[in-house]
Amino acid sequence: MSSESKIKVMIVDDHAIVREGIAEVLEQSGEFEVVGQAGDGEQAVELAQELGPDVIIMDIVMPFKDGIAACRDITAVLPDTRVLMLTASNRDSAIVQAVNAGATGYLQKFSGKEMLLSTLREVAGGEFSLQGEAARRLVSGMSGAPGPIPPDELDRLTVRERDLLRMFARGMSYAEIAEVRGNKNPMTVRNAVYAIRRKLGVGSRQEMGVWAARSGLLDDDELL
Repeated sequence: MSSESKIKVMIVDDHAIVREGIAEVLEQSGEFEVVGQAGDGEQAVELAQELGPDVIIMDIVMPFKDGIAACRDITAVLPDTRVLMLTASNRDSAIVQAVNAGATGYLQKFSGKEMLLSTLREVAGGEFSLQGEAARRLVSGMSGAPGPIPPDELDRLTVRERDLLRMFARGMSYAEIAEVRGNKNPMTVRNAVYAIRRKLGVGSRQEMGVWAARSGLLDDDELL
């Protein structure tokens, strides 16, 4: 893949070892080009305007200016640049603030390499991407958020479809779900997920996560 066709990414974290680790994962994938790194929010805002990356991977807790404030400043001047929050924080307020600041993705640092890459692809492609747990917290934390989905709506899905949706909304990849379900082909899982999307009338991972949260499918997830 030529450098012109690669997705240009900027990494923002106050720990150099974290930035270098993420950069190595992205470069090894062959899909992404790391065009710059910043160690705090103020530097991130300046560097983003200079580089104009497609996506910024942003930590929240940083010196001088936190990631949420930096995200708000960056999206105000670079509306086409997407921001993926990659953080150890899973507080309801942090998720809501990040979304309100313009972030289009939210992922925890303990997520695996494949989840990082798949989420980054979604965010770069224009999708709003939240893992199921983050989606559940977003629904519960936003004022005016839609209420629970009626039980008869959940009955639209079979038991197997509910299980698949629960796993997908929690952030599991097609391959991971396939393994859990007996080494089925990941493409079979992908097709089943798309069938659920059509049945529910939703169009993205984030919307599926919110639907799962509102339906109560994630109520047994442990809050951190």
